[in-house]
Amino acid sequence: MIQNPSKVANEYDLVAEEYAATFTGEHEKKPKDQEVLHRFSKEIGGRRPVWDFGCGPGQTTKYLKDLGIEISGLDLSEKILEEARKIHPEIHFRKGNILDLEFENDTIAGVVAFYAIVHFAEEQVVTAFREIFRVLQPGGIFLFTYHIGEETIHLDVFLGKKINIDFMFFTTDFIFSCLKENGFEKIEIIEREPYPGVEYESRRAYAFAIKPVVRKSL
Repeated sequence: MIQNPSKVANEYDLVAEEYAATFTGEHEKKPKDQEVLHRFSKEIGGRRPVWDFGCGPGQTTKYLKDLGIEISGLDLSEKILEEARKIHPEIHFRKGNILDLEFENDTIAGVVAFYAIVHFAEEQVVTAFREIFRVLQPGGIFLFTYHIGEETIHLDVFLGKKINIDFMFFTTDFIFSCLKENGFEKIEIIEREPYPGVEYESRRAYAFAIKPVVRKSL
Protein backbone atom coordinates (compact mmCIF):
# COMPACT_ATOMS: atom_id res chain seq x y z
CA MET A 1 0.00 0.00 0.00
CA ILE A 2 1.38 3.38 -1.06
CA GLN A 3 1.94 5.85 1.76
CA ASN A 4 1.87 9.57 1.05
CA PRO A 5 5.28 11.13 1.86
CA SER A 6 3.61 14.15 3.45
CA LYS A 7 1.68 11.86 5.78
CA VAL A 8 4.87 9.99 6.70
CA ALA A 9 6.58 13.31 7.45
CA ASN A 10 3.69 14.36 9.67
CA GLU A 11 3.83 11.10 11.63
CA TYR A 12 7.55 11.52 12.26
CA ASP A 13 7.02 15.13 13.29
CA LEU A 14 4.87 13.73 16.12
CA VAL A 15 7.66 11.52 17.50
CA ALA A 16 10.72 13.58 16.55
CA GLU A 17 12.09 14.14 20.06
CA GLU A 18 11.50 10.55 21.13
CA TYR A 19 12.99 9.22 17.90
CA ALA A 20 16.14 11.29 18.33
CA ALA A 21 16.54 10.21 21.95
CA THR A 22 16.09 6.54 21.03
CA PHE A 23 18.20 6.24 17.89
CA THR A 24 21.06 8.71 18.30
CA GLY A 25 24.24 6.66 18.61
CA GLU A 26 22.52 3.39 17.62
CA HIS A 27 25.45 2.24 15.43
CA GLU A 28 27.63 1.86 18.51
CA LYS A 29 25.47 -1.15 19.47
CA LYS A 30 25.52 -2.75 16.00
CA PRO A 31 28.88 -4.16 14.88
CA LYS A 32 27.73 -4.94 11.33
CA ASP A 33 26.55 -1.36 10.88
CA GLN A 34 30.02 -0.20 11.87
CA GLU A 35 31.67 -2.65 9.49
CA VAL A 36 29.68 -1.58 6.43
CA LEU A 37 29.97 2.13 7.23
CA HIS A 38 33.75 1.79 7.56
CA ARG A 39 33.77 -0.01 4.22
CA PHE A 40 31.69 2.73 2.61
CA SER A 41 34.04 5.41 3.94
CA LYS A 42 37.07 3.60 2.50
CA GLU A 43 35.44 3.03 -0.88
CA ILE A 44 34.16 6.59 -1.24
CA GLY A 45 37.55 8.02 -0.25
CA GLY A 46 37.76 11.76 -0.82
CA ARG A 47 34.99 11.93 -3.38
CA ARG A 48 32.19 14.38 -2.72
CA PRO A 49 29.45 15.27 -2.15
CA VAL A 50 28.03 12.46 -0.04
CA TRP A 51 24.44 12.45 1.23
CA ASP A 52 22.56 10.53 3.88
CA PHE A 53 19.01 10.13 2.55
CA GLY A 54 16.32 9.53 5.16
CA CYS A 55 18.85 10.72 7.72
CA GLY A 56 16.47 11.03 10.68
CA PRO A 57 18.24 12.70 13.61
CA GLY A 58 21.59 12.22 11.89
CA GLN A 59 23.06 9.16 13.57
CA THR A 60 24.46 7.71 10.33
CA THR A 61 25.45 11.13 9.04
CA LYS A 62 27.46 11.79 12.19
CA TYR A 63 29.08 8.34 12.17
CA LEU A 64 30.38 8.88 8.65
CA LYS A 65 31.48 12.44 9.38
CA ASP A 66 33.54 11.09 12.27
CA LEU A 67 35.19 8.75 9.75
CA GLY A 68 36.31 11.79 7.76
CA ILE A 69 33.52 11.93 5.17
CA GLU A 70 32.12 15.30 4.09
CA ILE A 71 28.42 14.48 4.31
CA SER A 72 25.02 16.15 4.49
CA GLY A 73 21.63 14.78 5.52
CA LEU A 74 18.20 14.84 3.90
CA ASP A 75 14.85 13.90 5.42
CA LEU A 76 11.11 14.39 4.94
CA SER A 77 10.35 15.47 8.51
CA GLU A 78 11.11 19.06 9.47
CA LYS A 79 10.82 18.24 13.18
CA ILE A 80 13.29 15.37 12.83
CA LEU A 81 15.65 17.75 11.02
CA GLU A 82 15.33 20.25 13.87
CA GLU A 83 16.51 17.52 16.23
CA ALA A 84 19.36 16.62 13.89
CA ARG A 85 20.52 20.23 13.73
CA LYS A 86 20.43 20.56 17.53
CA ILE A 87 22.45 17.38 18.06
CA HIS A 88 24.86 17.88 15.15
CA PRO A 89 25.13 21.63 14.45
CA GLU A 90 28.30 21.08 12.43
CA ILE A 91 26.44 19.08 9.75
CA HIS A 92 24.25 20.48 6.99
CA PHE A 93 20.71 19.04 6.90
CA ARG A 94 17.91 19.85 4.48
CA LYS A 95 14.37 18.75 3.78
CA GLY A 96 13.74 16.58 0.74
CA ASN A 97 11.91 13.63 -0.76
CA ILE A 98 13.80 10.61 -2.10
CA LEU A 99 10.98 10.00 -4.58
CA ASP A 100 11.55 13.42 -6.17
CA LEU A 101 15.10 14.55 -5.51
CA GLU A 102 16.03 18.19 -6.06
CA PHE A 103 19.51 17.41 -7.36
CA GLU A 104 20.92 17.59 -10.88
CA ASN A 105 21.85 14.42 -12.76
CA ASP A 106 25.27 12.87 -12.03
CA THR A 107 26.13 15.20 -9.14
CA ILE A 108 26.47 13.03 -5.99
CA ALA A 109 29.46 10.79 -5.27
CA GLY A 110 27.80 8.59 -2.66
CA VAL A 111 24.45 7.97 -1.03
CA VAL A 112 23.69 6.13 2.21
CA ALA A 113 20.09 5.40 3.15
CA PHE A 114 19.60 3.38 6.33
CA TYR A 115 16.02 2.03 6.36
CA ALA A 116 14.92 4.97 4.20
CA ILE A 117 12.68 2.71 2.10
CA VAL A 118 10.83 1.23 5.08
CA HIS A 119 7.64 3.21 4.37
CA PHE A 120 7.61 2.61 0.60
CA ALA A 121 5.43 0.29 -1.41
CA GLU A 122 7.32 -1.73 -4.03
CA GLU A 123 6.51 0.75 -6.82
CA GLN A 124 7.89 3.56 -4.65
CA VAL A 125 11.11 1.61 -4.11
CA VAL A 126 11.48 1.44 -7.90
CA THR A 127 11.02 5.22 -8.10
CA ALA A 128 13.49 5.86 -5.26
CA PHE A 129 16.18 3.70 -6.83
CA ARG A 130 15.63 5.39 -10.21
CA GLU A 131 16.03 8.81 -8.60
CA ILE A 132 19.15 7.81 -6.69
CA PHE A 133 20.67 6.30 -9.84
CA ARG A 134 19.91 9.55 -11.69
CA VAL A 135 21.65 11.83 -9.19
CA LEU A 136 24.70 9.63 -8.58
CA GLN A 137 27.87 10.36 -10.49
CA PRO A 138 29.18 7.57 -12.74
CA GLY A 139 31.02 5.27 -10.35
CA GLY A 140 28.94 6.59 -7.43
CA ILE A 141 28.23 4.31 -4.49
CA PHE A 142 24.81 3.54 -3.03
CA LEU A 143 24.62 1.86 0.40
CA PHE A 144 21.26 1.21 2.00
CA THR A 145 19.55 -1.11 4.45
CA TYR A 146 16.16 -2.78 4.70
CA HIS A 147 14.15 -5.31 6.68
CA ILE A 148 13.98 -8.74 5.03
CA GLY A 149 10.58 -10.33 4.54
CA GLU A 150 7.25 -9.93 2.81
CA GLU A 151 5.09 -8.52 5.59
CA THR A 152 3.76 -5.06 6.34
CA ILE A 153 3.61 -4.01 9.99
CA HIS A 154 1.10 -1.35 11.00
CA LEU A 155 1.72 0.73 14.11
CA ASP A 156 -0.86 2.73 16.03
CA VAL A 157 1.62 3.58 18.79
CA PHE A 158 5.33 4.28 18.27
CA LEU A 159 7.77 5.50 20.91
CA GLY A 160 4.87 6.16 23.26
CA LYS A 161 2.92 8.36 20.85
CA LYS A 162 -0.23 7.65 18.86
CA ILE A 163 0.71 7.20 15.23
CA ASN A 164 -0.68 5.73 12.02
CA ILE A 165 2.06 4.28 9.85
CA ASP A 166 3.10 1.13 8.00
CA PHE A 167 6.56 -0.46 7.89
CA MET A 168 7.33 -2.51 4.80
CA PHE A 169 9.68 -5.48 4.51
CA PHE A 170 11.21 -6.66 1.22
CA THR A 171 12.66 -9.86 -0.17
CA THR A 172 16.27 -9.79 -1.27
CA ASP A 173 15.24 -11.09 -4.70
CA PHE A 174 13.02 -8.04 -5.17
CA ILE A 175 15.70 -5.60 -4.01
CA PHE A 176 18.38 -7.17 -6.22
CA SER A 177 16.10 -7.16 -9.28
CA CYS A 178 15.01 -3.60 -8.64
CA LEU A 179 18.60 -2.37 -8.41
CA LYS A 180 19.63 -4.24 -11.54
CA GLU A 181 16.64 -3.05 -13.56
CA ASN A 182 17.44 0.54 -12.60
CA GLY A 183 20.95 0.20 -14.00
CA PHE A 184 23.10 -0.49 -10.94
CA GLU A 185 25.98 -2.94 -11.11
CA LYS A 186 28.34 -4.68 -8.67
CA ILE A 187 25.34 -5.31 -6.44
CA GLU A 188 26.19 -6.97 -3.14
CA ILE A 189 23.63 -7.76 -0.46
CA ILE A 190 24.73 -8.78 3.04
CA GLU A 191 22.11 -10.29 5.34
CA ARG A 192 22.24 -10.60 9.12
CA GLU A 193 20.16 -11.72 12.07
CA PRO A 194 18.82 -9.06 14.46
CA TYR A 195 20.67 -7.95 17.56
CA PRO A 196 18.35 -9.08 20.40
CA GLY A 197 17.46 -6.37 22.87
CA VAL A 198 19.00 -3.72 20.64
CA GLU A 199 16.53 -3.43 17.79
CA TYR A 200 13.25 -4.78 16.46
CA GLU A 201 13.93 -8.47 15.86
CA SER A 202 13.70 -8.67 12.09
CA ARG A 203 16.34 -9.96 9.72
CA ARG A 204 18.27 -7.09 8.16
CA ALA A 205 20.22 -6.52 4.96
CA TYR A 206 22.85 -4.08 3.73
CA ALA A 207 23.07 -3.47 -0.01
CA PHE A 208 25.99 -1.97 -1.92
CA ALA A 209 25.48 -0.93 -5.54
CA ILE A 210 27.45 1.12 -8.05
CA LYS A 211 26.35 3.36 -10.89
CA PRO A 212 28.35 2.24 -13.94
CA VAL A 213 31.10 4.51 -15.16
CA VAL A 214 30.08 3.80 -18.75
CA ARG A 215 26.39 3.42 -19.34
CA LYS A 216 25.35 0.35 -21.26
CA SER A 217 23.97 0.95 -24.73
CA LEU A 218 20.40 -0.09 -25.41
